[in-house]
Amino acid sequence: MVFTSSDSKQETQQLVTNFEHPLKKKHPKKHNHYALEDFFSFQTETGSIVDWNESRNVLTTEDFILGLIEGLEQEIGSAAGVVTYNIGKDWGMRDADFFQQWLYDQYKYEKPLKKMNLNYVLEAWWWPFTAQGWGNWEVDMSEQKNGFMFVNVFDSAVARTLGDVGKPVCHIYAGLLAGFFSKLVNKELNAIEIQCYAMGEAYCKFLVGKKDRVDAATFWLNEGALAKDIEKKLHRGEYLK
Repeated sequence: MVFTSSDSKQETQQLVTNFEHPLKKKHPKKHNHYALEDFFSFQTETGSIVDWNESRNVLTTEDFILGLIEGLEQEIGSAAGVVTYNIGKDWGMRDADFFQQWLYDQYKYEKPLKKMNLNYVLEAWWWPFTAQGWGNWEVDMSEQKNGFMFVNVFDSAVARTLGDVGKPVCHIYAGLLAGFFSKLVNKELNAIEIQCYAMGEAYCKFLVGKKDRVDAATFWLNEGALAKDIEKKLHRGEYLK
């Protein structure tokens, strides 16, 4: 779990008590820093864990994730998924701003983000999540021109913790993707998990896109459609009327 600033580097520095990663200080131009021993700095004297991008991290157990989800479900019932999704979406929008800040600080780019190679930008954004234990991913943007895209997440922290419960559980991931991509393209996007490791699948699959695409997928999913069926319908241009 990582805490980042939504507004300024000053706020982030206050959060981590002005601590600078010692390896980054020693090698300011080092970019291959995603090995565990490089990306994180464990400060035993203060009990702090700070990553390469100067964000404070907190280690959590699977019991914490389980307790958080079950606690929400106990308090608000079926609305827990919506609340978790909205938390993720707010996180994604904030992290999009934070990401652009550290990307330019790290690599000293001069051209705007929208003129960079999109695949490169996306991999740069997700690498820290992989290092922090959120899993690997792959993005299918072949249908981007039609208003939607698919994202596969491997080894989801949430789904791995809950196990085979027979339903999608990675609402916070869906929100995170919706928030980040909304900020990236400056358009309101939504997301839904249409396949989950917690349903006995090999990996989690998310649909990110315009509201009508996601609404259609939500309807089909509730009607019992599988991810491959939803993909086929969307590829054929079937949406709700």
